[in-house]
Amino acid sequence: MNGILLRLAGPLMSFGEHAAFQYRDTLPFPTRSALIGLFTAADGRSRDEALTPDPDTHKIPYTDLKFTVRIDRPGMRHTDYHTVGGGRPHKQGLRTSAGDYRARQKSTLVSRRVYLADAVFTLAVQGPDPLLEHLIQRLEQPAFGPYLGRRACVPDEPLVLRGPHPDPVGELLHHIPLSLAAPPHPEQATVPVDFIWERQPDHVPAAPSHREVADVPTDFTPTGRFHDTRHVWRTTEELPTALYAPPPALTALATYIDQDTPL
Repeated sequence: MNGILLRLAGPLMSFGEHAAFQYRDTLPFPTRSALIGLFTAADGRSRDEALTPDPDTHKIPYTDLKFTVRIDRPGMRHTDYHTVGGGRPHKQGLRTSAGDYRARQKSTLVSRRVYLADAVFTLAVQGPDPLLEHLIQRLEQPAFGPYLGRRACVPDEPLVLRGPHPDPVGELLHHIPLSLAAPPHPEQATVPVDFIWERQPDHVPAAPSHREVADVPTDFTPTGRFHDTRHVWRTTEELPTALYAPPPALTALATYIDQDTPL
């Protein structure tokens, strides 16, 4: 299956799984919900229509996509302390679970939000060719600005690396520059890099499922938001040290993007 190559990098990003109420967590890798949300926002879809194809406008279901994630740099977990609702007049602040307004002396709600700082992920996004071509066009000219899990988390450039490509996973393993946290030792021939797979990888048929995550969106509407679960597999692959690109890696990435290899 053909695919496109994306690079998610930025000062902060967050991919919540059980992000509710005062504590907003993050998984250590991009979620299906965050990625599909990014794509549907670029397409200009509302939350009501994000997951439903529209036959009148020939909108395509992004739920058909398959993701493979290469964890170039896992980043560091950073917890940000927030307060919400404090100082606002009564009946303009936060509500209780019963629908009433909180008392003024209890109007401030403490919230802790977890981010990944300085992380880098490289993705193979596979799907039908018409969907991939549409996705490339919308990511290059998005209706709404892309962000990495939360609106304040703006991605670095470049976001789109290549595509459609006949072997996107092979590109992750052999060709796309690596943005590691530290340079490999001069005597190293390979470096270990973690991958997240949505299906059991063919080259490790006995690999057990790494974990079950609740990040498959079935409804994006604010009042009906719901996610199903899926299993993911995590493996460690030995990649050539020649792929290492010193920070900020822009020269190596530009060379990769501009190369004349046929797609």
